[in-house]
Amino acid sequence: MAKYIYQRKNWTDFTWDYNKIALVLSDVRNLQGKLAGTMKAWGFPLQSEAMLETLTLDIMKSSEIEGEKLNRKQVRSSIARRLGIDTSGLVQSPRNVDGVVEMMLDATRNYQKTLTEDRLFGWHAALFPSGHSGLYKIEVAQYRTGEMQVVSGAMGQEKVHYEAVAAKDVKAEMDKFIAWVNDKSPIDLVIKSAIAHLWFVTIHPFDDGNGRIARAISDMLLARSDGSAQRFYSMSNQILKERKKYYAALEKIQHGDADITHWLSWFLTCLKSALVNTETVLKDVFRKAEFWDKHKNTSINERQRLMINKLFNNFYGKLTSSKWAKMTKTSSDTALRDIKDLMAKGILRQEEAGGRSVHYTFWYE
Repeated sequence: MAKYIYQRKNWTDFTWDYNKIALVLSDVRNLQGKLAGTMKAWGFPLQSEAMLETLTLDIMKSSEIEGEKLNRKQVRSSIARRLGIDTSGLVQSPRNVDGVVEMMLDATRNYQKTLTEDRLFGWHAALFPSGHSGLYKIEVAQYRTGEMQVVSGAMGQEKVHYEAVAAKDVKAEMDKFIAWVNDKSPIDLVIKSAIAHLWFVTIHPFDDGNGRIARAISDMLLARSDGSAQRFYSMSNQILKERKKYYAALEKIQHGDADITHWLSWFLTCLKSALVNTETVLKDVFRKAEFWDKHKNTSINERQRLMINKLFNNFYGKLTSSKWAKMTKTSSDTALRDIKDLMAKGILRQEEAGGRSVHYTFWYE
């Protein structure tokens, strides 16, 4: 009797009960369309900002699922440089951060590009530029040559959750998987994204990084489903929130038969939540869009526009006229005139803590 799904004959002839997923699939498709329409209305600058925020979140959370916490400023800066987005406060990013950013951008920006073995090897090499995972040397940019187990628990008390496909069979299984990903069959691309995720992690072809690459492939196919390289929702962020359910759903199918209805239902419900939660994730971007839409006919000079945008982006400390003058490279008198003008327009208000400590706060509905 087969212990794992891949031990069954023709194990990738997956089946599912469409009636059980039809409603949530319809909801997902409607939400994708609604989000695309909303973002299109905001224009290119805010689309770029929203995409920068989403990609930063997606990359950080995909790594966090695997227990690795990346520095947000480094991730954001690495993405901004590669997308040519002009943003303040860019910092240097280490090679491992640049690598995961390069992988995700290749997956989503080049979503129409054919998936190949070499492309996957390139992603893997980008994830592990030193040839190590933590302290351990691993096989990089090649399929694993050793056996693979997914375990948890303390040393001596390990629990084996899953034993992956035998190393000798990985190449043949991956050839079949890659051919299927590139096949132009009429399967809905959202469903294809879900299946690809399950299929790839079931093979577990690499020494490490399988989860992150599976999610990159999944995001690539979701980009195809959207017909756009612009990413405005993060599946990885939602998976992290539901991590226990994520692993439970995978384990259930990997120990089951060819019926993957349970996995598809979980994946689609998770994706729906990711789309619904986009408004929360991008709340500051949406607030900025609403502000500029409200003030599209308000006379605002370039110095004022610069400072308003900075106030939206987690401005550090209190806003004073001297700080305004320094950041806009202007005189104190000009800074004060700019500030008083925005106060008269109801955009800034003065706060006084007594004495000379006058500062200003952003004031908008």
